[in-house]
Amino acid sequence: MSETVVKTSYLTQEAFNRLKGELEELSGPGRADIVAKIEAAREEGDLKENGGYHAAREEQGKMEARIRQLTQLLENAIIGETPADDGIVEPGMVVTAEIFGDEETFLLGSREIADGTLQVYSEQSPIGAAVNGKKAGDTVSYEAPNGKQVEVKILSAKPYSG
Repeated sequence: MSETVVKTSYLTQEAFNRLKGELEELSGPGRADIVAKIEAAREEGDLKENGGYHAAREEQGKMEARIRQLTQLLENAIIGETPADDGIVEPGMVVTAEIFGDEETFLLGSREIADGTLQVYSEQSPIGAAVNGKKAGDTVSYEAPNGKQVEVKILSAKPYSG
């Protein structure tokens, strides 16, 4: 028997509210719009040659996938305030670290929080799990997907202010 693993994600209250609004829009008016598009295209006749129908069905599939993704994310989210500026790495923190001699900055948490300018690692990812709970000055290592050990020196951790 396989066991279902439920992933929790840290979300700020603002991100939770934004995603909840998106889910409500997609589940209500969004679904109604796509059904209307499909019906209009269906009335045009032969479905095999009907590009509008196929495009609307593809759009419906993508929308339903996003609805499922948002539903799962919101059901399992840990909603939190911006973490304390105490230098301890936790979800919602922007971490600057030295990896392979290069300085890298990333957000620990859900990519749904970020504005797209930062690399994001979930707290379940190998690097996220390794740095979570550590503080500036700590050096940790984790096993990369290729099996190699990667050493990470945490230089700083500041709350994300998106």
